[in-house]
Amino acid sequence: MRILGIDPGIAIVGFGFIDKQGSKIVPVQYGCIQTEKNTPEEERLLHVYEGINQLMDKYQPDAVALEKLFFNRNVTTAMSVSQARGVLVLAAIQRGLPIGEYTPMQVKQAVVGYGKAEKKQVQEMTKIFLKLQQVPKPDDVADALAIAICHAHSYTLNSKINEVLRS
Repeated sequence: MRILGIDPGIAIVGFGFIDKQGSKIVPVQYGCIQTEKNTPEEERLLHVYEGINQLMDKYQPDAVALEKLFFNRNVTTAMSVSQARGVLVLAAIQRGLPIGEYTPMQVKQAVVGYGKAEKKQVQEMTKIFLKLQQVPKPDDVADALAIAICHAHSYTLNSKINEVLRS
């Protein structure tokens, strides 16, 4: 199963494709889609949408996992990120892909085993899980991979629960 993890944003969209092969999780490709600060927002959204579509065309995910948004004090940023998240969800829905959504606490719990883990702990565990030489940069990329790992763990657990319920 190929999973696309996404850390949504308007300036930087982190992405990470992983393959879940039995109990193994293998990195396929990861990076970010960046938009220029002084570009009109509608053009930035189009760039994010086109970028994620190109990536999905190339790497053919079976599922998409996104971080649920946490709204802080900056409403303007929250609105822009929400719009970017909307075009990312649209791209996945247009392909008929199932979407998993996870809070930062759920991602930390799945990757580190502690829902209040520090960001550096999550990044280090992501590096270890995927047998990477270093933590991916920028942070949005490491976050996207952690979200994909969270989905891989959750998918396995949910599949087992559904098997038991069907029995």
